[in-house]
Amino acid sequence: MSAAPPMLDTYLEVITPEGVPLQLPAAGPVPRALAWLIDLVIRFGTLTVMSPLLLMLGDMGKGIYLGLMFLVFWVYPIVLEVWLGQTLGKRVLGLRVVARDGAPLGWMPAIVRNLLRTVDILPFGYALGLVSCLCDAHGRRLGDLVAGSLVVHATPRAFVAPPRVDTALAPPLPLQPGEQAALIAFAERAPALSAPRQRELAHIVTPLTEANGQTGVLRLYAMANWLLGRR
Repeated sequence: MSAAPPMLDTYLEVITPEGVPLQLPAAGPVPRALAWLIDLVIRFGTLTVMSPLLLMLGDMGKGIYLGLMFLVFWVYPIVLEVWLGQTLGKRVLGLRVVARDGAPLGWMPAIVRNLLRTVDILPFGYALGLVSCLCDAHGRRLGDLVAGSLVVHATPRAFVAPPRVDTALAPPLPLQPGEQAALIAFAERAPALSAPRQRELAHIVTPLTEANGQTGVLRLYAMANWLLGRR
């Protein structure tokens, strides 16, 4: 038996109160780190531009400078993550912060996840946060785990057109009702997935389709047609 291929993504599936399943494509530590670096450049760029002007104001300018530091390092990420779901760095990388159920992030979770950066940064260079991201199946740092938040890819994925399968194929093995429902669900939802993702899912049931790649995907569609009576 061939080994299963590596997973293509870190989808987290949640069910909305209306019973609609959502697949949240969780972001890993690399894009998150790049977004953080962009935000860091924006922060220091703002302070660098404003500091000569504020120094001209003497002691009052120093007080304003300290207030500006508080705004760009603490208020900036909290406000933008609540209002827009993303800081400027996350926007550039196509990332968004949401609640664990896919809903927009609220004020308290945003405050908690950003305050806990003081823990994630320990002992240096966000080492603890990186370890947490690598150990968690959905790339969450400690701040996300405590706040119940998740960083996801917000860029729309290119969907493939649903393949037209007019044939019906009887499953070679008897299927339980739950297995039949899963097969029909695949046929209904797979057109919204990328072709590699479809093939990855089809590979899981290779003993049923007795085929790999796109052939296995098409056989799953044909078996779903058979189960639905489209013969």
